[in-house]
Amino acid sequence: MSFNHKHLIDISEYSDTDIMTILETAKAFSSVNERAIKKVPTLKGKTIVNMFNEPSTRTRSSFELAEKRLSADSLNFGGSSTSTVKGESLIDTVMTLNAYKIDMIIVRDKHAGAPYIITQHSPAHVIDAGDGKHGHPTQALLDLYSIWERKQSFEGLKVGIVGDIAHSRVCGSLIPALKIMGAEVTVVAPGTLIPAAPEVLGADHVSYSLDDVLPELDVVYMLRIQRERLEGAPFPSLREYHQLFGLTKSREKLMKPDAIVCHPGPINRGVEFDSYMADHPERSVILDQVYAGICVRMAALYLLLGGADNGLSA
Repeated sequence: MSFNHKHLIDISEYSDTDIMTILETAKAFSSVNERAIKKVPTLKGKTIVNMFNEPSTRTRSSFELAEKRLSADSLNFGGSSTSTVKGESLIDTVMTLNAYKIDMIIVRDKHAGAPYIITQHSPAHVIDAGDGKHGHPTQALLDLYSIWERKQSFEGLKVGIVGDIAHSRVCGSLIPALKIMGAEVTVVAPGTLIPAAPEVLGADHVSYSLDDVLPELDVVYMLRIQRERLEGAPFPSLREYHQLFGLTKSREKLMKPDAIVCHPGPINRGVEFDSYMADHPERSVILDQVYAGICVRMAALYLLLGGADNGLSA
């Protein structure tokens, strides 16, 4: 198994073979997470810093669980106690962490580009756990894993990404990842939630009507409306947004019989979904995505820290 990457920041630097290596390794680690004792000694002696300078629940907790299950030593760093809150620069903070002789930094930051800056000032491996509106590569990978589990292949798969395209760091990684794997991507949103130059997203199609594209889609990926990032009022009300772009029981009749529904979480019931679609036993893979997050992040930690050279001890 060959895997020649030091960092996970820009998913477009990864080939389809690299991505499949991560997904297949995640599949192997899935068996670890099904055991009574969910732990392997794979990364014993490695030190990983979780540097979360922006609030996060799901991403942070799944990285912490992944580290524990691989027997790595973790240092949680960030939040209101972060040195940058006290005026220290990001680079000075990283230099301090370097002095601890750490092996990896997992960084979440409200500023796009922060993970790349860290790579320029640290010998450690770096994983981008979300930076500004730029990217979120491990989210894209866990999404791919969840889709792959249900669909077995990406080639020719029609995926619609619906919602707050303009403010989504998920799109920055998910669209290129899907394209690398051979899927066809359509972004769907009101015009006010589509970037001014939508071609930079790399999607194949842009649509302003969910009803028009829903019958063609194999995967419907709903994005959270990020009210905390919205400038002004991009649509009249959340109720109207739900009526036009929400995935509802009445819209299910437009969907392919085997179409599945994804969401990066946390979901806003009554906005992106009604409860019927959010909890749909056949279509919704939202909880599968949460579980996939642990397996995929275990795989990323393992491969970046040299596990591909040592054989999978899972």
